[in-house]
Amino acid sequence: MIRTIVTFGVVAGLIVAVPMFVMLALMRLDPAAMAGSQALGYALMLAAFSLIVVAVKRHRDRAPSGAIAFWPAFAIGLAISAVASVVYVVGWEITLAVSGMDFIGAYAEASLQAARAKGASEAEIARLSADMAAFSAQYANPLFRLPITFIEIFPIGAVVSLIAALVLRNPRVWPARTR
Repeated sequence: MIRTIVTFGVVAGLIVAVPMFVMLALMRLDPAAMAGSQALGYALMLAAFSLIVVAVKRHRDRAPSGAIAFWPAFAIGLAISAVASVVYVVGWEITLAVSGMDFIGAYAEASLQAARAKGASEAEIARLSADMAAFSAQYANPLFRLPITFIEIFPIGAVVSLIAALVLRNPRVWPARTR
């Protein structure tokens, strides 16, 4: 089971980390590309965590009874989510180090531009600018950045784990193929 958790977790983490590296490289060339990057990033996370369903089903199919209880299925999903999240965090740190991009600076600028485009008042823009400056200072600290990065992805894996455990505990859902 440990091998399954590590394998599926690493693959899921790479499914998110590798495209993230490419997206950040594109954002460095064109900061306007940041506009749809959050939606694409979370779509990639959801796609990567679909491997939890495959892993839980595979474990269920290999069980002598052909069934899996909720808690073991949920635990497998959470463990895969944790491994994938750690791979994502490491990938993010490597991406930041290799690219040399000031991600938070670009994010702050994009946020300010979006606020201006929506017609925010000068007071609102000044407040947002101050908030972004404070966040930028916090984000420079790895003890702040690493957990924040982990929290970006792990809850999605936890939700997928919950759904997979609830659905796949029923052996009639997606039954094993007989050969």
